[in-house]
Amino acid sequence: MRAAIIGGTGFDRLEGYDLAAETLDTPYGQALVFHGRGELEDIVFLARHGPEHRVPPHRINYRANLKALQQLDVKRILATFAVGSLVNDVPPGSLVAIDQFLDFTHGREGTFFDGGKSGLAHTDMTQPYCPALRERLLAFASTHGLAIRPAGTYVCTNGPRLETAAEVRMFAQLGGHVVGMTGVPEVGLARELGMHYAGVAYSINWAAGIAGAAIQFVDAGRGELQKALVRLFIDVLRAPFKVDCLCASAAMVVHPPGA
Repeated sequence: MRAAIIGGTGFDRLEGYDLAAETLDTPYGQALVFHGRGELEDIVFLARHGPEHRVPPHRINYRANLKALQQLDVKRILATFAVGSLVNDVPPGSLVAIDQFLDFTHGREGTFFDGGKSGLAHTDMTQPYCPALRERLLAFASTHGLAIRPAGTYVCTNGPRLETAAEVRMFAQLGGHVVGMTGVPEVGLARELGMHYAGVAYSINWAAGIAGAAIQFVDAGRGELQKALVRLFIDVLRAPFKVDCLCASAAMVVHPPGA
């Protein structure tokens, strides 16, 4: 069973690992993936923004990316998200094993079930992120010297602009902990495909208006944190996996594709 790492900002490449690029054709367009070789031969890597970080959040072909991973028989995915902090107890430098999200995106292709030949389904998003993978992330984190907040709500905006101070205040009042631009529709698409998907958000700044007039990005220690997070992901994806979640049956199909 193959597994995948989806890298966000700061994770455009897996430095120090031997990878081979492949462009896959899917019904939704092409997707570029990297196959691990040697010690990483059971892992597929996908750079969400591309290896040169040229694709903005609202232009990412999320459907092609997830479909390509399915075509490679990927069942488990761990993803990273660079975010801004919305609340004082999640300062820059924090890691969060997100368990819920709020969607403020628009105009994105957010489902594989478009009706007609694509079929019709309604997907249960009560637990959008695989609880079994999240549990393993938290259990393994300390062995890699990482402190991960066990839960948090990810607010997804459309981008590529950053948020206003008024929006940030609203997001915090709604229960958001961090804000980013790429978590949706990726998580929902993975769930529609029956994949086990979880993600870790890492904060690189205070969101607008929290710590002054200008947003300042925090770089100190980020490189070592990223290396440790990749090692954690690899260990978690390789660990024995007991299917004790509902991820594989989350899509409630009303009319199957092609019907």
